[in-house]
Amino acid sequence: MDIYIGSDYRGFERKKELLKALAGIEDYNIIDIGAYSYHEGDDFNDPAITVAKNVREDRDSKGILICDSAHGVTMQANRFKGVRAAHCENEESAKLAREHDDANVLCLSAHFLDAETMKKIILTFLETKFSNYERRVRRINRLDEREDYD
Repeated sequence: MDIYIGSDYRGFERKKELLKALAGIEDYNIIDIGAYSYHEGDDFNDPAITVAKNVREDRDSKGILICDSAHGVTMQANRFKGVRAAHCENEESAKLAREHDDANVLCLSAHFLDAETMKKIILTFLETKFSNYERRVRRINRLDEREDYD
């Protein structure tokens, strides 16, 4: 499975740590979409848009976004039809985001989480399957009932 990972400058160092920690895990192809260097003040929008578009195009993939609070990247990614970005701060919230909402983009806060905690949350997110209950499928399908799309 392809995993697209991106960050702004506030998540840059955590992303570097995670790339090392996740390297070589079987069944996951980790694709770094940037930032590739530290640029103070860069916009969270750019990595969120790139990850969201990749996940939308490759429905079997997942995305990971890291910024200071994780709020901005979550809001930006969720503007794309078919993307279900979830801001998770612990393993249980990541598990529920996958089981109940079939989240396909995980958003993490560099301000509140260390790299080891992030790794545990990521692995929980990647290893948890969607429950596929009829009511949950129905609710997820309604997420894309909007009048305008990107």
